[in-house]
Amino acid sequence: MRRVIKVVGLTLAVLVVLVPAAFYGWTRVARYAAFPEAVAVAQGAERVGGWYVFAPDQEPIAGLVFYPGGLVDAQAYAPLMQRLADGGVLTVLVPMPLELAVFGINRARDVFGAFPEVQPWTIAGHSLGGAMASEFVKANPETVAGLALLASYPAESSDLSGLAIGAVSTYGTENGLTPPEGFEASLARLPPGTDLVVIEGGNHAGFGNYGPQAGDGVASIDREEQQRQAAETLLAFVTSLR
Repeated sequence: MRRVIKVVGLTLAVLVVLVPAAFYGWTRVARYAAFPEAVAVAQGAERVGGWYVFAPDQEPIAGLVFYPGGLVDAQAYAPLMQRLADGGVLTVLVPMPLELAVFGINRARDVFGAFPEVQPWTIAGHSLGGAMASEFVKANPETVAGLALLASYPAESSDLSGLAIGAVSTYGTENGLTPPEGFEASLARLPPGTDLVVIEGGNHAGFGNYGPQAGDGVASIDREEQQRQAAETLLAFVTSLR
């Protein structure tokens, strides 16, 4: 019996070491690197608290904190974030542990605390980042004025329909990872009056500068145009919350 217990103990100890190591290795192999042009834009941002902060030239009209998509290098979203800053929004791009927002759902709290003079705040995210932004809003509805989702929606277990905040959801028609019906159905779990904005020809990965993404459709518009439309939607939404 002692021998069996020893063998079982050793096996469990090995698993405790190997499973996390294997998971970490998988995230490094499966991650989507940012394109060089996006990295260059990110390097021009101010680094505060480990975040990329894109500040407008004038007094910000509002603030937006952004959660990246799953396994996507946060820097891939720098061009979109810069567009928002050019429109007058203080935009904070938040890198996630192992590039998975599920491990950093509450990181927005620190952002809000670092910029107490900025109001109102919107939390936004792409794909998994948007789903986790929704989880943050579910637990902290009093901290934000708006929720913005890019190719994303709340989990079926997360009902935000009773919250008194603004929300907007946008996706591309060539998104190969989620059928349009999924976005339409998600409106029932989002606050009343949520706008659903469809980008004709856009795909899933086009909101960031990385890719191609496994399972995604082929966009019929270029990445810059998709991000221009996304930024236009986000800026209009943020402005409406003032």
